[in-house]
Amino acid sequence: MGRINVSRLVMGGLAAGVVANALDYVINRYLMQAEGEAMMTRLNLSTDVVASSVPVWIIVDFIYGMLLVFTYAAMRPRFGAGPKTAAISGGTLWLAICAIFAGLTAMGIYTGPAFVKSSALTLVSTMAASLTGAYLYKE
Repeated sequence: MGRINVSRLVMGGLAAGVVANALDYVINRYLMQAEGEAMMTRLNLSTDVVASSVPVWIIVDFIYGMLLVFTYAAMRPRFGAGPKTAAISGGTLWLAICAIFAGLTAMGIYTGPAFVKSSALTLVSTMAASLTGAYLYKE
């Protein structure tokens, strides 16, 4: 069993982060805009506060990209290199996040329909980011 190639992990993770950020921008700005506005109103959130959180979410997506590639690199010895393993590793992290957001939905932070729509769109974003990062990762 070889060591993880840290330089390729960082390169793939940054690329995955770029993909995640681009897709999350489209998802949140266009595809989930109505749900986001409804949530802000329902939770009495200020548009200024929400807007000021954008840099944090950009960083979160880059961290997520690194985690996607790390998970792929860790699973490679067991499942082999390639898109199937990238999908398995991405799906694993996506499922973990969905479990947390299901709890937030149960608390009333998200509505059921918004959770389902967001989860489906986030699956697309996660798979695209995971496949991109895995493509660039080599041992």
